[in-house]
Amino acid sequence: MQINLKKWMSVVLLGFSVSSQAGVYSDDLSRCLVESSTENDKTLLVRWMFTSMALHPDVASMSNVTEAQRDTVNKAAAEMFVRLMTETCVTPAKKAIQYEGAAAVEQGFNAFGQVAGKELFANPNVAQALAGLHKHIDTKKLETVLGL
Repeated sequence: MQINLKKWMSVVLLGFSVSSQAGVYSDDLSRCLVESSTENDKTLLVRWMFTSMALHPDVASMSNVTEAQRDTVNKAAAEMFVRLMTETCVTPAKKAIQYEGAAAVEQGFNAFGQVAGKELFANPNVAQALAGLHKHIDTKKLETVLGL
């Protein structure tokens, strides 16, 4: 099976999946990735997403991530990806690819990314910062327009 690894890894590690139905093998892979990943793996995934997203022109001025830091995180994330796929979850990964194709791996890492993101947002500092949005919400306007 020919896979565009550059595109595939970018998509799967960001946790975005293509629009296809999850199957039993992608479910098994998802479960393995979520249950077998360590706290360090989840932290690394979040760090990788952050250092990558920090390059977007709309937020680049808000980040001080250096190329050396980004390269270090990229290397560690690549090693994690390879370890999870070739050691930790090798059997579900093989079956998912064999029976459901590369999209199954994307779906597996989507689940992994969702769990890592959920844990990131559960951090008290992050939750407090997100709650700061509330003080700027025009609740009267929402109530009036939406009939709440």
